Amino acid sequence: MELKQVIRKVTRLSGLNYALAGLRPWWWHASNVVLHAACSALVARTCVTIARLQRPFAALAALLFAVHPIHTEAVAGVVGRADVLACIFFLSSLLVYHRPTSSKKSVCLSVVLGALSMLAKETGVTILLLNLAIDFYRCWPFVKRSIFSMKIEKKCAGLSIRTIKVVVSLALLISVRLALLHGTWPVFSPQDNPTAFHPSFFVRLMTFCYLAAFNWWLLLCPWTLSHDWQMGSVPLITSSWDPRNLLTCAALGTLLLLCYRCFTDMEVQRHCPVFVGLLFLVIPFLPASNLLVTVGFVIAERVLYIPSVGSVIITAYGVQLMWYSKPGSKVFLVVGLVVLAASGVARTHRRNADWRDRATLLRADVANLPQNAKLHYNLANFLRETEQPDYAIKHYKEALRLWPTYASAHNNIGTLVSGTDNAEHHFLQAIRYNKQHVNAHYNLGKLYKKTGRMEQAIRMLERCITLQPRFVQAHVELMSLKPETEKLSILRRLVELEPNNWEHYILYGNWLKNKGLLGPASKYYLEATRVSIRSKSLQRAVRADLISLRSTALVYRALGQKSRILQLLTRWHTWRRGWPSSAAAHMYWRDWRLKMELEGRVQIYSKAVNPTKSKTCFDHKHLVVEAVKEDIPLKTKNKVKKQLSDCENVNCACTSCNKKNLYLSTQIKNTHNKSEIGLKDKKCRHRKENKDSDLMPKLGALTEHILMKTF
Repeated sequence: MELKQVIRKVTRLSGLNYALAGLRPWWWHASNVVLHAACSALVARTCVTIARLQRPFAALAALLFAVHPIHTEAVAGVVGRADVLACIFFLSSLLVYHRPTSSKKSVCLSVVLGALSMLAKETGVTILLLNLAIDFYRCWPFVKRSIFSMKIEKKCAGLSIRTIKVVVSLALLISVRLALLHGTWPVFSPQDNPTAFHPSFFVRLMTFCYLAAFNWWLLLCPWTLSHDWQMGSVPLITSSWDPRNLLTCAALGTLLLLCYRCFTDMEVQRHCPVFVGLLFLVIPFLPASNLLVTVGFVIAERVLYIPSVGSVIITAYGVQLMWYSKPGSKVFLVVGLVVLAASGVARTHRRNADWRDRATLLRADVANLPQNAKLHYNLANFLRETEQPDYAIKHYKEALRLWPTYASAHNNIGTLVSGTDNAEHHFLQAIRYNKQHVNAHYNLGKLYKKTGRMEQAIRMLERCITLQPRFVQAHVELMSLKPETEKLSILRRLVELEPNNWEHYILYGNWLKNKGLLGPASKYYLEATRVSIRSKSLQRAVRADLISLRSTALVYRALGQKSRILQLLTRWHTWRRGWPSSAAAHMYWRDWRLKMELEGRVQIYSKAVNPTKSKTCFDHKHLVVEAVKEDIPLKTKNKVKKQLSDCENVNCACTSCNKKNLYLSTQIKNTHNKSEIGLKDKKCRHRKENKDSDLMPKLGALTEHILMKTF
């Protein structure tokens, strides 16, 4: 139960941030700082129990980890929280697996924590390999003795069982992760990782090896930092004489030297921090190195969050060796460590200032990496959004100079340049370099529509819908170009795509209204009103409820349904005053009272329209068609009226009239209609005039009450 609660709390951490502080960035940043502090405490604990550093030097390693500038992206950005959470579970799994009082449950709990680390970040699954490697390292003397003596010791048997459990768990976790990806690896473009798409194997190998060495250099000297290292930030190494290969050779030589030192020390195990630090450097970084699988970035500072633990462990162990091997140099060591920590604090503080807002971050990174085309593109997007088109065009052109096939830059610059020909040129270039670019097709279709080239506009918009069938704006633009006979299918598609968009119901109702179908149009207008009222909590620049309400009321007025208009206005006014309110309670009380009152009066109304007829009335000789014809003289009409009036006072012997005789019912109804027979003062005994005038609006209100229950 406790583990389920932990999982629930972790998955709702961001939701809790939003519930407590909304979108205020200070609280989000404070939460990330607290998580980073927890990671630093776990690093100190790992250095003591796993790496076997002395406590002062373990504290030094934790301090260097806490102030390392490479962690700024992971702590300052909300997206980086995944790396921080992955590190927390990563170190927790390591500590649980190797705790002194180990038990059978330790391995299972370690696997669960490793799974949580993988859910936060894919590289978290490497903790299982790290646990096995450290376990083999610690049990190596027993393994070696068992191999030479051909006898399996107890320690080796336990190691075998743990290895089987961890390997099976690793396979299951990788299978689950692939299942979440629907069995395929993510697909990336050359813009994301240009090296991975180069045709030469040696170019890819040299560049990827250099990138691994450069990541290590960023851990040692984090001076040039950027949140985006794509598109030309690191040029390809196309020649073996490239001077950057020297850095690769130096990093590879250092790595081999450390591996040799660890291999020769496996028997005695005097340099455990070197082995643990090396494992932290290599194993968590392997999935992001492009050597095993292709990833969607060249360099990402946030993925160095866990490997930096290995860097600080090796650094702290070197200080520990120098502290005891050269006692006379302690003063210089202290001064050097103070300078190192102070420089880390200063660089981290300066980098945090760059992350203050979007504009500051983009300008700082453009200054650090002026050869990055994507940074210029992102800065141009920001300038366009802040209504600085001239500077935006300048950076778009710089992005195109650095990356001529940048389709999105062509598309965006086409929306800013003056002149139809220039805009069309950039849109066509965007489509040329990326035939699947939806926005370029859409913008080109709007340009053709604006210049009167309707056929080309329709073709571009249809192509846009083919590429992205759920592109709503393309459907709207296409509807304005299609003839009236083809608009109905587009309107139905719009309502299907966005059933909670009131504008689509208004468009549908307008089309029906123009066709003269006021009844169906009122239904769509009423649905638009219902949708707009249901989404009343959303902040809108346009008063959707007023527009839909006005359209609904106009159709009701055209249909002569004034009572429905009054009830619609009453309900809208109730919603505007707040819910619940006294007006709402009064309205529902009035509707309930009206319903109770009309339950009995509906029967009276039915009898007034279809009165009971007797045999005398059925056989009356004067109830013939000729009695109501217009060409009969006035005296004959008065005679007929007198006879019909006398008939009302006769007690008929029949119990019911023949309801199938429509001819008879028509004559009786015409007799009661005073406007047709000239009776101005005489009142019908079957229904009273003052009652009838109030009954129909109330019946309309009752009908509207039933229809408007959906609000």
